Amino acid sequence: MLKPDPADPIVVTGMGVVSPLGVGVAVNWERLIAGRSGIVHNDRFDTSAYTATIAGLVPGKDKDEQGFDPLVAIDAKDIKKMDLFIQYGLVAAAEAIAQSGWNPVTEEEQRSTATIIGSGVGGSPVMAKAAQLIAEKGPRRLSPFTVPSFLANLAAGWISIRYGFKGPIGAPVTACAASAQAIGDGMRMIMTGEAEVAVVGGAEGSVDPISLGGFGASRALSTAYNDAPTKASRPFDAKRDGFVLSEGAAILVIEKLSHAKARGAVPLAILGGYGTSADAYHLTSGSPDGAGAQVAMRNALAMAGVAPAEIDYVNAHSTSTEVGDAAEIAGISAVFTGRGKDLAVSATKSATGHLLGAAGALAAIISIEAIRHATVPATLNLEEPDAAADVFDLVPNTAKPKALNHVLANAFGFGGVNASLVFSKI
Repeated sequence: MLKPDPADPIVVTGMGVVSPLGVGVAVNWERLIAGRSGIVHNDRFDTSAYTATIAGLVPGKDKDEQGFDPLVAIDAKDIKKMDLFIQYGLVAAAEAIAQSGWNPVTEEEQRSTATIIGSGVGGSPVMAKAAQLIAEKGPRRLSPFTVPSFLANLAAGWISIRYGFKGPIGAPVTACAASAQAIGDGMRMIMTGEAEVAVVGGAEGSVDPISLGGFGASRALSTAYNDAPTKASRPFDAKRDGFVLSEGAAILVIEKLSHAKARGAVPLAILGGYGTSADAYHLTSGSPDGAGAQVAMRNALAMAGVAPAEIDYVNAHSTSTEVGDAAEIAGISAVFTGRGKDLAVSATKSATGHLLGAAGALAAIISIEAIRHATVPATLNLEEPDAAADVFDLVPNTAKPKALNHVLANAFGFGGVNASLVFSKI
């Protein structure tokens, strides 16, 4: 197994977030710890014919002073060339890159910078509108920017072009594990010497008729709380009835500690381990015993050189579906045998909903903030916890102070893809 050099670990030097809780890492952390929820009534389009009428929508400036404004990072003339997921990615990247202070000028610096931004769906809103336009007015009315605006790799493409990053570029499209795999891919590139710096993460903007209708048809979405949106996402709780579709982006800048120190950058946390695996079990459900998840978690721990007993907190992937929550807890229980309430396991999708392909990177940033602030974010709406999960400290409803040295973050997706990351205090 390829492993980082303990004497010169890979560190995170920049982070950026766009989520239903607002724009900016500080805003997201403050609201998350305060127990705020980003789940609202979905007013983006008419949902009267849909089973789920709620979503985790990124608020605009018209609704929240800490809301989304694409013009902070995108020229007005370019907005029409990109779907929402690209816009979200560019704004999150602007924050992360600014914090990192990385501004490659020489050709060598540019070629040593990788850009790996995952997306589970890409630009499905544009695709839905294009199909409707063809049906109503014919294909000649389509914009020449239609295809570039929805391709899943174009968040990475736009970021690369905007900042002149000429190193490896990629876009994992592995459902809800996409951005966690993007982080892992960037990590590997740094370890092999393909890149000195990697801008990694994920972007998703797919609260649209196709996604809402499709997930609704599969009965994966919460529908029992349409009249109480903030109560809908309830991982580990007996009254959960599905996940809440959400959107946003989360971007990190990673590099070796020596590289960061040489240019005066401030390391925020160590990215010590990454593990990924396939369940080879079912299209949409994980193995009930969490077998594939176990492999990903064990590999991440092994790469980081961290024993299960040393992990202080697990940011669970748990989305608020009965099958998914149970499989993950089974996997965590197997990996962390003998652990109990000393291990904090919380599910922050209870506050943000499920950002699909951007979820893993958001979990990564939340995990880093938890380490930096010595605070474990809560699992909201936890009233009747599952017995199998309740053996751990699920941090019900209220964040709690706790010194954290090592944290594990999970991200799992359709197709049986699993990804886990280990972060440590610097």
